[in-house]
Amino acid sequence: MPAAFKALRSPAFPKKKAKVSIMKNPIATITMNSGRRIVLELLPDYAYNEVCSFISAAQKGYFDHFAIQRIVPGSWIDVSYNAFFREECQYFLPNELKEKKEIKIPELGDICLGYYSADEVSGTEFFFPLRRAEELRDTCPVFGKVIEGVDELIRISEVETYPNPSFDAFVKINHPKYPEVIVKVEVDTFGETYPEPRKLTPKKRPSVWPAFA
Repeated sequence: MPAAFKALRSPAFPKKKAKVSIMKNPIATITMNSGRRIVLELLPDYAYNEVCSFISAAQKGYFDHFAIQRIVPGSWIDVSYNAFFREECQYFLPNELKEKKEIKIPELGDICLGYYSADEVSGTEFFFPLRRAEELRDTCPVFGKVIEGVDELIRISEVETYPNPSFDAFVKINHPKYPEVIVKVEVDTFGETYPEPRKLTPKKRPSVWPAFA
């Protein structure tokens, strides 16, 4: 083969490697009235609709200045069980756990959404497990993990509480005696846009949700 053709087939310049854009997971920072922070890495690849719902509510300020409502000792910290006293937070999301090949079992270090039925989970009511909760595997979706502040969750779980007599549950439920308040929730999406979540309107409003005229 003539040398000129060999030169054409063997370029003098190396091929450029294609740039791969890796999307960063959103980071949410919960600032408590103790001055401490709970920092979360949200997991859109695993729970996209749930992450969209959390980001939407956080960006609208629905979680700000809200006192944690109940602590189930040794089980979980339930931030709200009545949709944050807001009509805007009274919606469900479709429960998509059964569609996943692998289901994350809630445990200490996770953040999850509450369960209402086999087909519905809360759109905004989130909680922090304090143990590995096998019984919640198919019902309460994990949508993020705590990357800073597990010690703050443990501190909150051990504060002085008083009984909540209005609940008839299989576990003891208590309110913090002195308010543990979420001052602000901020989310860094690293320039990515997350849409409004796919919502379900409750056919029947849960009894613990306040009624609005």
